[in-house]
Amino acid sequence: MSCDYTKTTQCQERTKDPLEMFHSGHLVKICAPMVRYSKLAFRTLVRKYDCDLCYTPMIVAADFVRSIKARDSEFTTNKGDCPLIVQFAANDAQLLSDAARIICPYVNGIDINCGCPQRWAITEGYGACLINKPELVQDMVKQVRSQVENPKFSVSIKIRIHDDLTRTVDLCRKAEATGVSWITVHGRNIEERHQPVHYDAIKIIKENLSIPVIANGDIKSLKEAENVQEITGTNGIMVARGLLANPAMFAGYKETPLKCIWDWVDIALEHGTPFMCFHHHLMYMMERITSKQEKKVFNALSSTTAVLDYLTDHYSM
Repeated sequence: MSCDYTKTTQCQERTKDPLEMFHSGHLVKICAPMVRYSKLAFRTLVRKYDCDLCYTPMIVAADFVRSIKARDSEFTTNKGDCPLIVQFAANDAQLLSDAARIICPYVNGIDINCGCPQRWAITEGYGACLINKPELVQDMVKQVRSQVENPKFSVSIKIRIHDDLTRTVDLCRKAEATGVSWITVHGRNIEERHQPVHYDAIKIIKENLSIPVIANGDIKSLKEAENVQEITGTNGIMVARGLLANPAMFAGYKETPLKCIWDWVDIALEHGTPFMCFHHHLMYMMERITSKQEKKVFNALSSTTAVLDYLTDHYSM
């Protein structure tokens, strides 16, 4: 397969205002930003299975502004890719607002990554370290608000929580006062990885804000999504690994249906998805429906042709 590139086009469905979706009273189902994975082809797939809103993988704002090559490789979209939020890693208000002005004709809004716990991101001043810099977060939101003319253009943030939840509530209130559109809360602190998600903390944050709040963390089925919304009172549910394992989960499927697997094949081939990405997505999707021996054989396949032959032989519809 060749490079994953589709010419960028202006978003044709501006009527799908995410803020209106959040105020509808219905569960808003969201595909999380996922490095390498939440690209155009995968977003196209999950939209077929009742995903309401998609995020791009995190893009470093400074690279996006300074390099046309980075823009072309990091961001692709098409007319059906709406509503869409681009997530930026940023630590400079001017660079972020420059990135927002470049991207605004093609998306519904931007999100500032204030939750990535990876060491490289924190070292660069991106991600979860920003939850300890509320003034910088405020400045970035203000700059984007002042330099993007479209009043419907959203500016959101995605955060982790502090051990002292009063600090998280304070951060969120300051962001709300500055004009942030909504806040996504991953219910773990910076050090936590696989520990239980603190849904009680998300509930408290929601109760202290007037803007929409999105819950994120360890949601693996539509029923779990509905339960978390009921527990937290949030306006939407964001899912990452659960969608990788089952892109049809928002449509109520408990495991990836065969139709979804073949939809992925068609979409990935149409979009020219690189083999490694194409194959890895299938590994995730088939994790729950294949035996240990089948996984060993399938995961060792090394070409698109071999994958297609295997699927035809073992998983024809």
